[in-house]
Amino acid sequence: MGGASAPVDIDTGQRTQSWLAGSAEPAAMVSGRYWHHLKPEEPAAEATDAAFQNKMVDRLQELTGVALP
Repeated sequence: MGGASAPVDIDTGQRTQSWLAGSAEPAAMVSGRYWHHLKPEEPAAEATDAAFQNKMVDRLQELTGVALP
């Protein structure tokens, strides 16, 4: 998201991604986490709920006609 409706300025918006991509700090050398403002955060509960994910995939298949392998 950008422009006047962006929740943060461009410097703040890129800071975490740049840090994760280029830092050798142990805190940045992880994978599979959700980050916000240089700190790990828990994702929404639905992101870790396999039943919800399967329901979502099924519904998207119904809407699009495209099945995932």
